[in-house]
Amino acid sequence: MKLFRRSGKRQKSSECVLRPRAARTALAQGASLPTAAAIERMLRVSNHDIQTGRYRTLLYRFLADNIPVVNACIWTWVRLAAAPGEYEIIDDSNHPAADEAARHLRQMTRNLYATRTGNAVSLVSFLTDFLTCLFRDGLAGGFLTVKKDGSAVDRFVPVDPVDVREDLDSGRKKLLLETDNRTIDLNRPDFYYIPLSNGVSEPLGRSILQAVPFVTYIEQQLVNDMRRASHNAGFQRLHVKITPPERFAGESDSAYVDRINAYFDSTVNMIKSCEVDENPVTWDNVAVSSIGADGSRSASSSWFVQHRAMVEEICAGTNLAPFLLGYSYGATTTWSNFKFDMVMRQVRSVQAEVSHLLEWIGNVELALAGYSLKCRFNFDNSFSYQALERATVESSQLDSILKLYQNGLLDRETASRKIRDLV
Repeated sequence: MKLFRRSGKRQKSSECVLRPRAARTALAQGASLPTAAAIERMLRVSNHDIQTGRYRTLLYRFLADNIPVVNACIWTWVRLAAAPGEYEIIDDSNHPAADEAARHLRQMTRNLYATRTGNAVSLVSFLTDFLTCLFRDGLAGGFLTVKKDGSAVDRFVPVDPVDVREDLDSGRKKLLLETDNRTIDLNRPDFYYIPLSNGVSEPLGRSILQAVPFVTYIEQQLVNDMRRASHNAGFQRLHVKITPPERFAGESDSAYVDRINAYFDSTVNMIKSCEVDENPVTWDNVAVSSIGADGSRSASSSWFVQHRAMVEEICAGTNLAPFLLGYSYGATTTWSNFKFDMVMRQVRSVQAEVSHLLEWIGNVELALAGYSLKCRFNFDNSFSYQALERATVESSQLDSILKLYQNGLLDRETASRKIRDLV
């Protein structure tokens, strides 16, 4: 006698019916297919996008908007580089208009940049948007405009790096800006741009995410695989084993099968109806046990190590240390300080290029306002926790200068100049 367990609905057999395809019907009715241009607009990637590299910029923006660790890398680089700063007048002769010119520049920074809605924002907001394009897209730039009477700088109007491309047709080394209705030659005095890590082969700069997309794909696939593995084996499940009851004397085969199937169904319904805080109650011929991966802890640990390696690869691809994003694995304070100093040196190199842009804007403003002065822009990268260390170093340098002067190795004028430079 065979026993059958009813565990679900039986699938009905279906016949394979051949029907005419919709495409054949459409062609028969004379319907036209879409053009290649329509398909390219739908896909948002054309041959022109691939040739100019525009699709890569769109990919970088997608990664920065949808992958947390990539977004954190961009956010950290931008906030480190967009440090507070101010203009300084370069004046060796104590020009009487130096203070007035400095106030003029501070007033200019309050109206230099405006959002898409036309609201003027501070210089910090301008630097944040500018550096986001620089690190994420590999290029940042814009046009400097003046007021109608030519008396001062009006606005710095940024351009979208997606619309900037290299001139590949004329053979000249120049950049072009493609708008909705025309192409603008960017070889003009009112346009300024900064490429990140540019070279002969990459005149439009190199995004810090250029080495990341392949790694992020692997990382996201790893997360998805772990989700599926956790769903199947990461959590314990109940396994119910039912021993069929003995057959009654004189019981027919059909009656016995119906009785044990009814007993099976009642046990299944009882298990299904159990809430999380309830326990199943059965006869001793029903065994309830749990099944799951015996090495679930080791599997989770292995997944954590692999995922950490993927995160570290992404951080390395963006030239950041993992601890800057909150991934701390027990590094010592000295080692963390060294890595932070290394990152800050890279930040200062980027700030030097941005300072050149701001100095260009400031010098244009001073010239339009009638000042025969020059300016420089200084970023303030100091931190409160470094104040004690910096004071100790400056005190040691001051003592060294005084000892050199007392021993006759420096004259009074040279020693005074070094102390002024130190202070």
